Order: sequence, then C-alpha cells, then structure tokens
Amino acid sequence: MAGGRIRAKLRRSNLYTFACHRPHPTEEDKTDDIEGPGYSRIVHCNKPHIHEIKPLKYCTNYISTTKYNFLTFLPKAIFEQFRRVANLYFLLAAALSLTPVSPFGPMSMIAPLAFVVGLSMAKEALEDWRRFIQDMKVNLRKASVHKEEGVFGLKPWMKLRVGDIVKVEKDQFFPADLLLLSSSYEDGICYVETMNLDGETNLKVKRALEVTLSLDDDPTFQGFDATIRCEDPNPNLYTFVGKLDYNSRVHPLDPNQILLRDSKLRNTAYVYGVVIFTGHDSKVMQNATKSPSKRSRIEKQMDKIIYILFSFLVFISFISGVGFIVKTKNDLPHWWYLQVPDREGLFDPNKPLQSAFYHLVTALMLYGYLIPISLYVSIEVVKVLQALFINQDLNMYDEESGTPAQARTSNLNEELGQVDTILSDKTGTLTCNQMDFLKCSIAGTAYGTRASDVELAAAKQMVMDMDGQGQNGNGNLSEKNGHEFAGPEIQLETVITSKDEDAINNKNPIKGFSFEDSRLMNGNWFKEPNENNILLFFRILSLCHTAIPEQNQETGVFTYEAESPDEGAFLVAAREFGFEFCKRTQSSVFVREKYPSYQEPTEREFKVLALLDFTSKRKRMSVIIRDEKDQILLLCKGADSIIFDRLSKNGRMYEEATRKHLNEYGEAGLRTLALAYKKLSEDEYSTWNEEFTKAKTSFGADREANLERVSDLMEKDLILVGATAVEDKLQKGVPQCIDKLAQAGLKIWVLTGDKMETAINIGFACSLLRQGMRQICISSNLDAIVQDCRQAAKEDILQQITNGTEMIKVEKDPHAAFALIIDGKTLTYALEDDMKHHFLNLAIECASVICCRVSPKQKALVTRLVKEGTGKITLAIGDGANDVGMIQEADIGVGISGCEGMQAVMASDFAIAEFQFLERLLVVHGHWCYKRIAQMICYFFYKNIAFGLTIFYFEAFAGFSGQSVYDDWYMLLFNVVLTSLPVISLGVFEQDVDSEVCLQFPALYQQGPKNLFFDWQRIFGWMANGLYTSLVIFFLNIVIFYDQAFRLEGQTADMVAVGTAMMTCVIWAVNVQIALTMSHFTWIQHFLISGSITMWYLFLLVYGEMAYSLRVNAFRVLIEILAPAPIYWSTTLLVTVLCNLPYLAHISFQRSFKPLDHHIIQEIKYSRKDIEDGHMWSRERSKARQKTKIGFTARVDAKIRQLKGRLQKKYSTMSTCHHPIGQQQT
Repeated sequence: MAGGRIRAKLRRSNLYTFACHRPHPTEEDKTDDIEGPGYSRIVHCNKPHIHEIKPLKYCTNYISTTKYNFLTFLPKAIFEQFRRVANLYFLLAAALSLTPVSPFGPMSMIAPLAFVVGLSMAKEALEDWRRFIQDMKVNLRKASVHKEEGVFGLKPWMKLRVGDIVKVEKDQFFPADLLLLSSSYEDGICYVETMNLDGETNLKVKRALEVTLSLDDDPTFQGFDATIRCEDPNPNLYTFVGKLDYNSRVHPLDPNQILLRDSKLRNTAYVYGVVIFTGHDSKVMQNATKSPSKRSRIEKQMDKIIYILFSFLVFISFISGVGFIVKTKNDLPHWWYLQVPDREGLFDPNKPLQSAFYHLVTALMLYGYLIPISLYVSIEVVKVLQALFINQDLNMYDEESGTPAQARTSNLNEELGQVDTILSDKTGTLTCNQMDFLKCSIAGTAYGTRASDVELAAAKQMVMDMDGQGQNGNGNLSEKNGHEFAGPEIQLETVITSKDEDAINNKNPIKGFSFEDSRLMNGNWFKEPNENNILLFFRILSLCHTAIPEQNQETGVFTYEAESPDEGAFLVAAREFGFEFCKRTQSSVFVREKYPSYQEPTEREFKVLALLDFTSKRKRMSVIIRDEKDQILLLCKGADSIIFDRLSKNGRMYEEATRKHLNEYGEAGLRTLALAYKKLSEDEYSTWNEEFTKAKTSFGADREANLERVSDLMEKDLILVGATAVEDKLQKGVPQCIDKLAQAGLKIWVLTGDKMETAINIGFACSLLRQGMRQICISSNLDAIVQDCRQAAKEDILQQITNGTEMIKVEKDPHAAFALIIDGKTLTYALEDDMKHHFLNLAIECASVICCRVSPKQKALVTRLVKEGTGKITLAIGDGANDVGMIQEADIGVGISGCEGMQAVMASDFAIAEFQFLERLLVVHGHWCYKRIAQMICYFFYKNIAFGLTIFYFEAFAGFSGQSVYDDWYMLLFNVVLTSLPVISLGVFEQDVDSEVCLQFPALYQQGPKNLFFDWQRIFGWMANGLYTSLVIFFLNIVIFYDQAFRLEGQTADMVAVGTAMMTCVIWAVNVQIALTMSHFTWIQHFLISGSITMWYLFLLVYGEMAYSLRVNAFRVLIEILAPAPIYWSTTLLVTVLCNLPYLAHISFQRSFKPLDHHIIQEIKYSRKDIEDGHMWSRERSKARQKTKIGFTARVDAKIRQLKGRLQKKYSTMSTCHHPIGQQQT
C-alpha cells in the first residue's frame, strides 16, 4: 500500500482537537476504586488458562441464536405444538380413544395427531438447524491469537478465551470485546467502524494507553503479563470502567481503549488487543434478546375460531346428551333387543345421568370433525411451499452477491401481507455509504447541469401533465401564451434528457463524482469572471479534511480513506477539478494543483497549523493553514445555518444568491454544506493559538467547553465562498421501494444510531422528508438535565410533545405534512410509562418519524411501543448487530444479508440482499400469502362444518345412539386424501392478480392490513355457508332416499347407501365450492380438484372389492348398489347445484354492484382493456394509490404544485402587463 509507511509514522492524535486526547501522565496514574458489586471482573492478560477454572471461569466465545438446543428441543417444541388449542383437543381425544367410550379405534385418533405434531416439529427442527449453520459460520471464523513465545497462530473465534492476545488486521471484524494495546500507528491510534453496532458510518478513533505502545510486534508479547479489573458484562455500548495493572503501576481505562465485537478495523494496518468479554458476555450480545417464538395474528385468530367451534361442539354434544337421557330413560327399556344394560355400563336405563355423561364424551369425539386436525398440517405444508417460492423468486435474487431471498421461518408468511408500520435501520439498510458530488454554488453562480432524481421525476410528470391538458383541450396556460411558456417546457425537456445523454457520454463514471458542467471542467474555470473565488473553493475542498490518501500502484490514481463519505466525495471532486490531495505528513498537506497551468500540475505544500474537527454539536469543521506565500488562512465548511450566522458584514456578498441555490438543492433532495474562509494576521493567529494550546492541553470537566469557546473566537467574521450539493447514494432502488410502500399505505419509521443531521439528510434523500415538510424536532437541554432534576427535563420534553400535537391539530392545509425527529437521550424520557403514549400519539399523526442516536435497546423498545400501542403488525428491517433487538421484537424481522455482518440475518424471520426487495416481499408475496392463507382457513372451516354437522343430524335421527352415518374409512380419508390437495393448491397457487399488477396497483396491499379476507364477518359468512351446505346435503338425501325405491328391484336404501350417497354429495359440493373460490387456475388446480373427485370414485371401487367391506355391508357399494341407480346421480347433481347457488349469487352481486379493487382489475384484464385502452389503465393505476405524504411520488407532487404555482404566477404577471396594451389597441 502506497503511503503505508508515512501513515504508520503519523501521530494521528495530533489531528483531533475534540475527538481524541491522551491523558496527562499524572491523570493516567490517578484511578478510582472500582471494586465492588458490578465491578468484579478480573482478566489475567496472556494467561487464558487461568480463566478455564473457577472462580475466574467465564463464558466461551461460542454464540448461538437458535431457539432450541439438543436438550431443550423436545420439551420446547412439544410446548410450542400444544399451545395450539386444536392440538390440545385432539390430544385429549387421542387419550380417550383408548377407552370404551370412543366411537373410533385408537389408531384413527392417535396416528393423525402424531403425524401432524411430528411434521410440525420436523419443520421447526429444520429451520432451527439453518440458524445453527449460520451461527457456526461466525463461530468458525479465524482469528490470529498469541500461542506462546511471541508466536501467533490462527484459532476459530469460538475457541477464544478471556485473556487471549489477539492480532486483528485491516478490514477484519473484532472477534470479542478487546482492550486495545497498540496499533500500526506510532501513538496507538486506530480507526474503528461501528456500523454494525450503532449504525454510524463515520469512523471512530480509538487509542491505546501510552504504557502499552511498545507492544507493537509479535515477539514483544513473549512474557507479557498484566491484570485488568473492570466492570461486569453489561449492554451499555458507550461506557466502560476499568483499570490496568502493568509494570507495578495502575492505569485507568475508558471506552477509548475498548474495541467491541462485530465492529471493524479500518484505515489501520493492524492492532493488538487482549480479550476482556467473550461470547454472550460481549456488549453486542448483551444487547441481543432471546429468539422469540412468534405466531401470526391469523393463527391467533384461528385459535379464537377453534374456541368458538369447540363451544359449539360442546353445545351440540350437550344437546345430544340430553336427547340420550330422554331416549335412555323412556325408550331404551322397551328396546329389549339391544340387551341393556351393556357390559361396560355405557347404556343403563337405571343410571341415565351416568350414561348421558359417557355419551357426552362419545359425542365430543364423534363431532370432532367440526375441528379440523388436518388444518394445521395443511397450513404447515402450504407455508413451507410458499417459503420455497419466496426463496426461488429470481426477482429477489441479487446477482452481484449471488444472494437469494430466504424465508428463515415460514410461520409468518401471511403477516407479510398485513404490515402497518415498517421500522428501518438507516446505515447499510437504506444507504450504501456513497456520496456523489453533483452541484455547487460559487460566488453566487450555480454550477452543475445534471439533474437529481427528484428533479428528473418532477420534470417528467410535469411534461406528462401538460401533454394530458393539451389533449383534453384544457391546456389554458400553454394555449393562451404558447410563446411565453416555450422556455420552461424546453427546460423541462432538457432536464429529462440530460441524465440519459450524460450516461451515454460518460461511459466510465467516477465513483463519488457525478458533476457535469463544462464551465468548471478541464481548466475552463480560468475563463470565469470569479476565478479567484473558484480557486479558493477548490482549495477548501482539497485542504479542509482529515483524510488519508492511498495511491493505486497500477493506475497512479489516488483514493481517499475519509471519516465520512461526504469528505471522500469532496476530495474526489477536488481531484477531478485539478486539485489532487496526494500526501499528508505530521504538519503539512500536499496538493497537486493544475493551476496556473492545467496541463502542468504543481505540487504545493500547505502547513497545517490547527484543525478544529467536526462534531454533531459544532456542525462545522475548520483548518488553519499557511500557504506558500506565508499567508495564514482559516478554511471552514459546515451546515449553512451555522456558517451564515458567522459571516462578517463584508462576507455576505453572495449570501442571497447562495441561499436561493441551497433551497433549490434542498428541493432536489441533495445534501448541502456551505464553504467560507478568513484571512489571519500573524499576531491574530499567535494570540489565539496560545489560548487554544492552553485549552487543548488542559484536563478536567470543562476541557470541552473551553475548546468550544476558543474555537468560536476563531470561527467568526468569515467570508462566504459558496456551497456544495452532494447526492446521497442510497442502496439501489430504495427511493422507488419506499415510494411504492408509501403508496401501499405503509408507515415508515427510521431508527438509527447516527447523528441527527445525517439522519435528516438521508430522510431527504429517500423522500421520507421533503422541502416544505414541517419538522417537529424534540430534543432535551443537556445542561438542564445535568443541573436540574429529571422531572424538569421530563416536563420540558412533554411540553414539546404537546406543542407538536397541537400544531398538527390546528393545521388546516390538506397538503401539510409533518415529520417527527427525536434523539436517543430525549427518547429515554419519551419511552417512560407516563409519557410513551403521548409520544406515540404524536408520532402516529406525523407522516414520517426519524429516531436518531438510538441504542440497540431503544430500537427494540420503540418497536415494542409501536407494536403494542397501535395493536397493528410491525416489521423491522436492518443489517447489523445493533438491529437484532428490534428485529426480534417486531412481529416480522427482516435482515439484510448482502452486508458482511450476519447477526441481523441470523435473528431475522426473512432475509433479503437489498432493501429494494422488501417491495416485492410485501406487495407481492405478502399480499398473495395473506389472501391464500385467509381463504384457505375459511374454506377449511366451511368444509368441516358442512361435513361434521351431517354427523350430528344423523345422530338425532338415530336416537342419539352414537352411530355415524359414514363408514370409518370415509371419515378418515375425508380430510387426509379426498379434500386436502385442492385446499393446499389454493394456499400455494392462488392469485387474485399477477405480480406485475400487484406492483402497479399498490393499494391492493391494504386488503391485508384492513383484514378484509379474515374478519369476523367473512369468517361467520363461511361458517353460515357450511351450515347451509350441511342442511341441504343431509335433508335432501334423507328426503330422497328415506322410503324411496332407488333400484330396479324396488329396494330402499340402507344406512351404507345413504351414507355413501351423502359423502358423494359432500365431496362434490366442497370441491365445486373451492373451484368457485379460486381466481387463478393452472393445470395443477384442475388436476387436483378433478383428481379429488375421481379419487373418491376410485376408492369406492377398490373398497367395495375388499374383504373388509363385507363386514360393514359395503361390498361393491358403487358398482352394484349406487351406480346403476339414476337417482344417485341426479341427487348428486341437484345437491351440488343447490349447495353452491347462494355463493354464486353472492359473488355475482358483489362483482356487479359492490366490487372490490381486485374485482375491477380482473374485469379490466379479462376484457383486455389494459392493452386496448392505455389511458384508462393509467387512470386506474393512478387511483390505486393510498394518499401519502412521504415517498418519491409525494415529493414529485409537491414539486409539481410548486412549479404550477410559479407558472400560474408568471401567467398572472404577464396578463397584467399585457392588459393595458390591449386597451390602447382597441
């Protein structure tokens, strides 16, 4: 690596004014007593064997995110299965089947239950095994560990022990929580990326204690011995208390020396560290929660239906028991041929209540077909197949990483179609940490012709609107003054085509640089009238930073390792403009400037006198340099509101024009910074530097305040130079995805550990925020919190929340949109029990919510608040270990698997490679899965009620004797074979509309959150349909076959004939019903529905030839008894038609007079209007959007309203100007 030796020699701590300082030797020796409860951990460095025996034995570095292990699987999995109400009922029924009261044999009850429970447990085991494999991929990563005699060797992460010395190299993850001992830099500085922990993209600076800096090579650890006493394991990422006992001296430890597991080493060749916390003791795992057992809302509602059906079952069993008492007491003594009482005492006229109790148990088992045991196993099969289709969807396959979508659990498929609120991480989920320099304003002149995505979309929509007005004859503005408005229309067309032309001309795009303007490129800026200001602008870009250059040995091109992507984009832009930052030493920065000659670069040295680095509180960064002419300059960049407040009276020459450009850049969705400078005299600098040095080298609680005060003295009376506008490179498709999800009616919250300014900028970039949206920022006054009581702070925050709520209530503009922005410290109070509901009520009223600086625990708490407070389904999506808590807390957790950290994926229910795939996962697969499962369950209850109630009716006809009208084999095969496959095909293949239409009509998704297909009205409707079907099937068959001769010989039907005919009607009715329910047919559905009916007749043929059929009087029941009788076939036809006639009438009426959205789309598609009438199809598409105030479409709509307002204003002005001229002409 070029420049590596220089970098290694840099004492990087000298660059940082605020972020990093080394304690004074006297301060380092001063330690507080940290012994006692909570501070009992003792670590013997370089002696891990001591920590293998008690009392210093700590947990291993093995981590697990599985729900089960070898010992707990059986009890926990059985518990999971018997949380289901139906399974408990069938377990009781299986136990009772071993007693004489059972109307069935034991195997007919035990075998189905064992099959259902066993299959479900096998699925759970398979899914948990996949989690185990993911865990092992992490556990088996290799780390370089000190073995003995200064020799390091590779060891799996899971084998690391407390006290081990570990060497971590650049771009590797830390395998455990480490104490930093030394680094490749002289002064022990290293850079750490904590994106996986707190979501922040900017690098953190860590520093080793001075006493351990000499441990900078492998052999130096031979004989190394030290002891660490520190806090016990805890989840706080930002605190650490401890002390190091080394060389007979004690040194205090703080968070600056701690390297946390799952953060990554960046911009540093290597570091050495000693393991302090391992495995589940590490802070990131302390923030994780146990893998929860999640159940979908539909499954929970299904339990309620089971309760209702079970209550109904008890009710009709009670009726049957009462009827049995009457029969036993009054009629049974006269029926001598029944030989009562029987041996078991089940039928005893002398004990009617005891007999009734036995019969009640028999009836509870006999009518058990009302509660479908095969429902659960059918749903399991369907969900596994649905998950397979999700996994195999090529539209959610990331070709770049080779990563498909993965349904890690199939229990929650239907929940994907009912999501109300999405809680998203920012870094790595929405963004890819890349900025592109797009536009700039220098000395009041705007540069950069390339359009942003927002400008492009708004311009296209405006042109479409104008074209539509012209075609409809309503284009008043353009028709009346065509010449006047030719200019704006040409500009709009230019904006539309500019990006496409640029893409063609710029075949090799430069990462971080999308600027296009010939006035500044290739040295043309020499000809500009404000040449000196442009020169100063470029120099600020190339000098005001803390980055390190790296030269590619093959191409010679410099790349930059910067703390933030903004800084990297500025340096790339400066390089492309001809100001290439090429080298940094301890006191100087070197820039190759193509000035004054663009063809002959000149390397110039700029002495760095002081650097005032960026903090979230300061919102600015400054560097004081001495150029080759010995001129001292302060160069400053920062937020425009901060810079403008610090301008001198003479430095505001370009303020008005720059403000206008900044507003335009903001409307275009760009991130902006203002640039300014100030010339310093020697005396002025010397006087300030004395005070600055004094503040910098002081120690104590007021150090930061002193530094801030001294910095403020320097960063004033600035002269404005210009402003930059960079486009935040979101992950591919993120704005479009958010826009589609917003149109689908979903609410989107962003929970990030990043600072507020960055989160707000990302909000603008992905259209969660837009220009004109009113921001309600809730923050706490830190000083007040420190000095005053907690109650005062809480009252202040509550007042802010109340004010925000009132502001929304009094707003009358229908287009007004509000955004709630809150930081983590304030959120600590807002999430307390007495305030959280006020906070939630305000958040719900806002169009978008952004929570900044939140810890992993707070992410989980916010998710829980939204889930429990709204009672609606939440989805959390993230990519890092800091997102695990909210992923597990949400109803559905989605992990981004395209990133390096796998903790989020291992804790998730679904994994996708990119955020953009969430659109298809929800809007297509979620919509389908919800409707499929809902229709499948409703149909299941319908067919079992239709079948089960016919048993009850016959029971009443047969004197409540416990006799079934159906053969045992008929009843056993009804759910397992004869009706199972069509309902599974409904759950797997059904589509109300195809995937493209789902994406074109996102409002269809709202059918899920509104629960249109599984509300109580629809459930009871299907139950009523089942009741009606059972009545028609039973009574029509009884009436027709009761005393009717149905064979040539004049015989009437016996119980077997009536039962078989009745079962035939059931099979036909329920299969025709499912055919009417389906909207989408493939050959599979046709085959399975017709195959189920055919299977029934084939079964009767085979069954009638078996010897067993002689024992039950069913010998050749089809061939010789039923098939020759025309009345059998005519009854089947009549009953089937009558059973399905009401449903057919219902859907005909609904489609004709009260159609749902998908009905209209189906009609359009069926009549091919989508192809023949494109305007009508587009109109329907535009109507099929939920009204939303976030997303790209809402932003474009706002931009269109703004442009139309400008056009209207311009037209009104022109009309006013032309009016007097017209009067003079007349």
